[in-house]
Amino acid sequence: MTDELRTHDGLTLRYRSWSRNPDDALPPVVLLHGFAADSRLNWEGPGLVEALVARGRRVYALDARGHGDSDRPHDDALYGESLMARDVRLLIDRTGADQVHLVGYSMGAVVAVLAAAQDARVRRLVAGGIGAGAVEVGGLDTRVMPPELVSAALTADDAAGAPARTRAFRVLADSAGGDRLALAAQIRAVHRDALPLDRIVVPTLVLTGGSDPLATRPEVLASAIAGAELTVLPGDHLTVVRDPGFAEAVVAFLSRA
Repeated sequence: MTDELRTHDGLTLRYRSWSRNPDDALPPVVLLHGFAADSRLNWEGPGLVEALVARGRRVYALDARGHGDSDRPHDDALYGESLMARDVRLLIDRTGADQVHLVGYSMGAVVAVLAAAQDARVRRLVAGGIGAGAVEVGGLDTRVMPPELVSAALTADDAAGAPARTRAFRVLADSAGGDRLALAAQIRAVHRDALPLDRIVVPTLVLTGGSDPLATRPEVLASAIAGAELTVLPGDHLTVVRDPGFAEAVVAFLSRA
């Protein structure tokens, strides 16, 4: 089912929900996708939604501002993971639940960390696709993915000369039907402040691909969050979510609640 919510700054965001014979004693799971993707690409297609629903979970997946079926403004001031974390709290309000489990990937993992640090309703957290950069530069590793280069690759008439790593996000955006100007606005507004990792007090799983250049040294992130666990799977930033082990790791971790 698809529904929508209105943000504090006037945007309309769409989210999807799934359930099949849900166990109401289990907290709903909220999924937050990565940059240039959407809830279908990161979560429904690779099978995580079905794996969770099959375990009796209610699942909600938000298309972040600028992504998927949500509004796609081109103003940098309407972007940034801090605003997205505020959007997540609205979605949690909408679920009516007093406890939720939160799963984020890449950009969505930064959003999830911010939301978990601010909202006591988050009782378990999975942060996928981020590593030492979350500790050392405050989010996605801008040392590897310079925002100005990604923005240039997204907005250029011809990105053939752009570095392969930044060009990959243009290819991803086009394959997902994304608005490249909206995505460029988000990458220019990317979170750069220190993440409140010391305020994460819930069980946390750091989940990355072993060949992911944007999530190197994930043990640094796991060590910065009290009691966090670390799982490293085969794959890089764009492929690990499709590894069967990804859904298995998420379901197993959340099932231990």
